Amino acid sequence: MNTARIFQRPKSSTQSGRARTDRWLLVFERADPLRHDPLTGWLGSADTQPQVQLWFPTCEAAVDYCRREGLAYELAPTPPHNLKMQAYADNFR
Repeated sequence: MNTARIFQRPKSSTQSGRARTDRWLLVFERADPLRHDPLTGWLGSADTQPQVQLWFPTCEAAVDYCRREGLAYELAPTPPHNLKMQAYADNFR
């Protein structure tokens, strides 16, 4: 049985906004290892579950879904958001 991982996406480092960081994401861990295709050299697997991503508005909704469907899940806590407050003049010290 695949294990589902529930987490919140972090803020993108390339953007200043925090869009879509309030939603919770459920992804499935890979059960089959990746194999090399001898013809193309690409990596592939018969396991399609890691391609599935489910979005939930709250952590409780994601956990309820896993319990209702009988899925094993792992909950990754959200790291704390620390702001470093500084004045613009501190750049020139």
